[in-house]
Amino acid sequence: MPTHLHLILKQLKENGISIFMGNLLNSYSRYFNIRYKRKGPLWEGRFKSILIENGEYLLHLTRYIHLNPTTANLVRKPEDWELSSYKEYILNKKDALCDYSDLLDISKKSYREFVEDRISYQKELHKIKRLILE
Repeated sequence: MPTHLHLILKQLKENGISIFMGNLLNSYSRYFNIRYKRKGPLWEGRFKSILIENGEYLLHLTRYIHLNPTTANLVRKPEDWELSSYKEYILNKKDALCDYSDLLDISKKSYREFVEDRISYQKELHKIKRLILE
């Protein structure tokens, strides 16, 4: 996404995700600042994290993330967003970065249907969310 990113990470060591995210965000900030001859932070604050305790929630979270670019009207179909792992979930890619085989048990065809069936629904939820006063 142009203003943020979503990652689903499996923690293998204590504080592993915090260390990884710190390194990732700091490294990118240094790169960006050098490349564009600027100074200062790129990020508004600390990254947000949530604990995923079951496979059903994980499945719905992947769908939310994969539909984010369509919800924001950046692309028409989720596979059109080049910076997404969605194609790894629906196609047989040899150079795949994601390994979710021990976490999700769903066929590529079923996953595509699961995601694409909710494109318009997620857009509607996004509109409603912006109307709600907190």
